[in-house]
Amino acid sequence: MIRFLVATSISLLLFLTFTKTNQSLLFVLVYEKFPLVARSGRIRKMVTDAKDSNISRLELCNLPGGARTFELAAKFCYGMNFEVTASNVSHLRCAAEFLEMTEDYYEVNLIERTETYLNEVVVQSLEKSVEVLSACETLLPIAEELGILNRCVNAIAVNACREQLVSGLSRLDCESGSTELKGGCLDWWVEDLSGLNIDFYHRVVSAMGRTGVRSDSIVASLMHYAQVSLKGIGKQQIRNPARTNPGAMDNTQREIVETLVSLMPTEKSSSIPLSFLFGMLRIAIMVDATLACRLELERRISFRLEMVPLDDLLIPCIQAGDSMFDVETVHRILVHFLQRIEEEENDDCGYESDGLGSPSHGSVLKVGQLVDAYLAEIAPDPYLSVQKFTAIIEILPDYARVIDDGLYRAVDIFLKAHPMLPEHERKQLCKYIDCQKLSQEASNHAAQNDRLPVHMAVRVLYYEQLRLKSTVSGSSGDGFLSQKISSGIPSAAMSPRDNYASLRRENRELKLEISRMRVRLSELEKEQVVMKQGMMEKSGNGKKFLTSISKGIGRIGIFHGPGGGKQQKSGRKSRASEGKTGRSRRYSLS
Repeated sequence: MIRFLVATSISLLLFLTFTKTNQSLLFVLVYEKFPLVARSGRIRKMVTDAKDSNISRLELCNLPGGARTFELAAKFCYGMNFEVTASNVSHLRCAAEFLEMTEDYYEVNLIERTETYLNEVVVQSLEKSVEVLSACETLLPIAEELGILNRCVNAIAVNACREQLVSGLSRLDCESGSTELKGGCLDWWVEDLSGLNIDFYHRVVSAMGRTGVRSDSIVASLMHYAQVSLKGIGKQQIRNPARTNPGAMDNTQREIVETLVSLMPTEKSSSIPLSFLFGMLRIAIMVDATLACRLELERRISFRLEMVPLDDLLIPCIQAGDSMFDVETVHRILVHFLQRIEEEENDDCGYESDGLGSPSHGSVLKVGQLVDAYLAEIAPDPYLSVQKFTAIIEILPDYARVIDDGLYRAVDIFLKAHPMLPEHERKQLCKYIDCQKLSQEASNHAAQNDRLPVHMAVRVLYYEQLRLKSTVSGSSGDGFLSQKISSGIPSAAMSPRDNYASLRRENRELKLEISRMRVRLSELEKEQVVMKQGMMEKSGNGKKFLTSISKGIGRIGIFHGPGGGKQQKSGRKSRASEGKTGRSRRYSLS
């Protein structure tokens, strides 16, 4: 508690003592009674209500702004010169309200003077509004009651909107210019807002959204605020992950994370960087943010999951004794992604979007490749359970993988890292691999892989035999396609919605089969290239052989007599087999 003991005297303002006892500041002031009593309604009432007419001490408790502000207010009463600035106007306004320095007691009193400065100077400047708002953190709740907070918040939002309209032309010039110019076009007020506490910052950003400030500017402000206020949390986790207790983290950091997530723009046009979303998700897990906060971040990530780099998915697990990576979070992201794909497919009323180049189908295929790479990264973790590993495998539908080479590689790495895995769990893992979707190279590796169960190797050899028979017979899979097309004919006994769902399912299977055929065709083209190269090499050797024969025939023709031929052949035979001169001679004469 701050107390002021005001001693009434006829002398001018003079500070005599300054002491600090029991967490209270004791100021003994000697002042001329008339100026303070004339301009302060509270001091006038205290002097009037005093029983002792010769009162020498007055106690002022909880004066806003403390001793420094009272000194400025006293200077104002005595006519001393001092400057009202953005750093002290909020303290002076609250102190004037506390001291009741209104127009009823004196013309152009301190309240009027501070209000004039607020309305004519502070509200017109974004920078000064931020400074005044920041100074109000120690003046609650009186600053709220006087409306200083709302005026500053609205002034910041309006000035920021005006600033972006004025700088629109320069921003266009920056976009067509060099990188250095683009860096200078960033909103300068983004850094100023990072000095506010999270409550004030929440009110300012909300007002900006209502006023019409661009979403990219708001995102830039959110990122800068998070970088400044949440700095060092990830480093602490990396240095000592075993001692990190999410429940013991600072509540302020948890509040900051939850507030920043709630302030993220909801427009689809606003592209929040994926790296920022993953960074916020990691911090939200570390500070034990609410489930709603984490689900919102996971949902936003799922909207662009096909664009996520593999390294961002490798979220470390902070729980001791668990696996190295947070597999549950990635599983929830995949669930959100598949729900979004299902909603997009249900919203489509026609069949145009179900073509081979449909965005949803392409996104699913990219996510399938990403998940296979993720499985291969987490597979070497010795603490990763089979249940978590298989949960990631089976979450994706069958049409998400054109070939299963990536899945086979991940399963093989997992089996290698877990050599003591029981046989039934090995079979459970291998049942997710479709042997018909393995490439030639993967099939050859699987057929000789000792880590796989025996029935898996048998299946691989069986399908390789069928593939070889199909290749030899020249089958192109037209029968399969015709079967798929015939099976997709809607039945009259089914409802229109069921018919549409069945046709969509059949269409998806056909697209998957066509993708498989394309992969198989590319493999056959590669084999054809290899065969052509081999034939070229063999044909080259054949040309050399024919050339040598023609040269020998030419020699026979040149000599025009049997003697030459007899002499050459007898010589060869004599070198090849000695002691058979008679047989050689008979052979040469024939």
